[in-house]
Amino acid sequence: MANKWNSGINDRGLKEEICEIGRRVYNKGFAAANDGNISIRVGDNEVLCSPTMICKGFMKPEDICAVDLNGDQIAGTRKRTSEVLLHLAIMKERPDVKAVVHCHPPHATAFAVAGEPVPQCILPEVEVFMGEVPIAPYETPGDQRFAETVVPFLKSTNTIILKNHGTVSFGATLEEAYWKTEILDAYCRILLLSRQIGDPMYLSEQKSRELLDLKKRLGFDDPRFHNEDCDLCGNSAFREGYKEDIPVQRAFPEAPSYPGYLQEPCGTACEAPAAAVSEDLVQAITQQVLMALDGR
Repeated sequence: MANKWNSGINDRGLKEEICEIGRRVYNKGFAAANDGNISIRVGDNEVLCSPTMICKGFMKPEDICAVDLNGDQIAGTRKRTSEVLLHLAIMKERPDVKAVVHCHPPHATAFAVAGEPVPQCILPEVEVFMGEVPIAPYETPGDQRFAETVVPFLKSTNTIILKNHGTVSFGATLEEAYWKTEILDAYCRILLLSRQIGDPMYLSEQKSRELLDLKKRLGFDDPRFHNEDCDLCGNSAFREGYKEDIPVQRAFPEAPSYPGYLQEPCGTACEAPAAAVSEDLVQAITQQVLMALDGR
């Protein structure tokens, strides 16, 4: 696939690239039926994008439409996707971004539905080439409010999970944007499979810092470079990270303490594991039964 950025909304080669990425997205199961959308910037104020209500696996170059950076359609016989506003918000904030892919890869979207942060410090390749994957807050898809949910995260990442929705990845080329989606979903699949076998094995703090040093030497940026007190690996149900003595606000303070159930950034208390609650309940019922038998 050509690595290029030609100006002009009539570039058939770029339209064919959009169709090719659409086939990959569909064949990987990242977009069912009409899901997902793809775009590439082709000029100062022109963006080619996939149309609405079309299966990404069966698009043809003549299906591709074009919009300006305000989202107004300027070419194409089919109607542009409403979610192109998300793509345009990214391109306007990040002039280096020329291509955006939004879809619903199932394993990464599972994290989106659960609201579970993707942990770091597990796979070296993911640590160096992808880094942090933030979760943007939920907003009804299709309007400017939805588009703006990703803006606060754009300076530090090229891949974002959209809560209760899917993912969006972006880069200098369509292929680069697509690869980030594929890497993220493969990583999330590994995480979910490893959790079924046992607790994931995390890299030590020393090895994690070595990877960050490598990342810096390779010229990649990372939010952790700019904050001395940053928790290297984040806090999630997968692990607590390297920070110690983090205050925990629990929905069930009487229940045993379990690693990974920390206060969410929004201040909402996380519930203790269902198994722990069930065990306490069983103990309480048992005690009541024994007291009743003693009273006979």
